[in-house]
This record gives sequence, structure tokens and C-alpha cells, in this order.
Amino acid sequence: MATNPKKIGIILGSVREGRAGEQIASWVLQRAEARGTHDYQLLDLAEFDVPHLVAVTPPGAAQKQYADEAVTRWSQAVDACDGFIFVTPEYNHSVPGTMKNAFDSLGPEWMRKPVAFVGYGFDSAIRAVEHWRVIVANFSMFDVRNQVALSLVDDLEDNAFNPREQKSKDLDRVLGDLEGELA
Repeated sequence: MATNPKKIGIILGSVREGRAGEQIASWVLQRAEARGTHDYQLLDLAEFDVPHLVAVTPPGAAQKQYADEAVTRWSQAVDACDGFIFVTPEYNHSVPGTMKNAFDSLGPEWMRKPVAFVGYGFDSAIRAVEHWRVIVANFSMFDVRNQVALSLVDDLEDNAFNPREQKSKDLDRVLGDLEGELA
């Protein structure tokens, strides 16, 4: 473990039943933990049940004081992290709505923290990741350039995640980039 290990949240952004993201996020967590450099933690969005953003007070002005208990739990989990890996599917050429809502439900918890992306979809989630890059910029988050682009056609077979060898190399590069930003 690094002399000053940082806490990195791996955010599993899909909440769908039977989601491929569970296998992918587990793969990311396993490879990240094997590095022995930082404290990686899986934050499964499905376990937080973040409600639709309807609060009168904008999250940026709420000073981390939220009326909904689920948002408060989500806030505390995100705030405790020094950086993130978004494991994001691509829905209709963009980001998943529930993940975007969870992101929008907070404000200062995201500020100036680095983020990396592992995207998956039939077209490897390239567009979703590009949309995330624009979104996270609002909070001055540094998004690492490299990403992992997984194909539901080439990296899953009979609903079993089996990434191509190059994708493991891509993930190692992304983890190194993210950890470098936390040094």
C-alpha cells in the first residue's frame, strides 16, 4: 500500500436488474485491489436508492445538508473518496439517467477530484464517456484521458464477462493514470 493511500470509489452506475455492470465493476475492483496501492471501494448506485432530484435547495448550496436520508448516505460515501472510477453503461448514446441524477444530487462532494471511466455498451460506451467528461468539468474534476471501452458484443459471452487481454492492459493504464493524479 502507498505511504499515503487514497480512497477511490468505483461507482457502479447501472441499477438495472441483470446488469452487466456488476461483473465489470467486480473486475475493476479486483484488478485495482491487486495493485496494493490505494483503498478501492465499490459504490453500487443500486444500494443507495437516490431519489429524483426535487429538493428546493440546489445541491451546490446545501452545504452537504440534505433533507433525504438516502442522499445524505450517498453524500457521505462520495465525500469520503479522493477520486473515482465511473463504471458507466451507455443508454441511447448517452449517460444513464439514474447515474446522472445521483451525480446531480450532490455538489461540493465532487469538487476537484480526479475521475476515470470504464464504459460498456454495444458500441463500447464511447459517447457516454464523452458526455461524462463534459458533465464532470462543471465541478472542476480532472478526468484522466485514457479510458476502458468495453463491448457487450466482444467482452461478454452468454452474459459472462470475459474481457479481451487488451482491455486488462487498458484498465491497468487507467488505474495508473488515476493514481498518478492522487500522488
